[in-house]
Amino acid sequence: MNWLSFSHGAALCASLIVTIGAQNAFVLRQGIMRSHVGKIVALCALSDCILIGAGVGGASVLVERYPVFVHAMLYVGLAYLAWFGINALRRAVRPGHAVLDANAGGTAPGTSAAAPVQRATPIILMTLAFTWLNPHVYLDTFLLIGTAGAREPDGARVAFALGAMAVSGVWFIGLGYGARALAPLFRRATAWRVLDGAIGSMVLLLAVTQLR
Repeated sequence: MNWLSFSHGAALCASLIVTIGAQNAFVLRQGIMRSHVGKIVALCALSDCILIGAGVGGASVLVERYPVFVHAMLYVGLAYLAWFGINALRRAVRPGHAVLDANAGGTAPGTSAAAPVQRATPIILMTLAFTWLNPHVYLDTFLLIGTAGAREPDGARVAFALGAMAVSGVWFIGLGYGARALAPLFRRATAWRVLDGAIGSMVLLLAVTQLR
């Protein structure tokens, strides 16, 4: 194991992944709700491993050869981000927003209605969409990490990729399960409105800035 290259991959991934983008915001929100966290963390980490491995393995060269396909996927991803951002803003302004009971994981006492339990299938599909339709995921894990990994010596590229994958796994586990510590703050509807408003604004801003 080339530990120097491993550290290079880990450091680069750490510098990119900590940015609170659409995917991280989604993981954070589900972590606070304690809803299907294990599935979400596993899917995000596995997807990152696939993209990092493909990028370091040289798949980024294909992007240069098929720019039309890349632009098509970019606009599909931007459309999805815009849809999610608008829905988040609608949740932020909707009266009677359900709030989280930090002790039981449901709604807080005194709310008029309990929040419906989220089904696994829609959450899994949404997680996959946030990963595979998110332009920033491709930019960070596929292109930037892949290009940097290509600069490593031939025998050290695997160590570089493993370093980046390790950081990705640790990050999503910490984000998904660590978000539970924020649960007491979300006993009030105001906190949820602020979170959804911030997420919606950030996602829409991302979509607009990427639209060229």
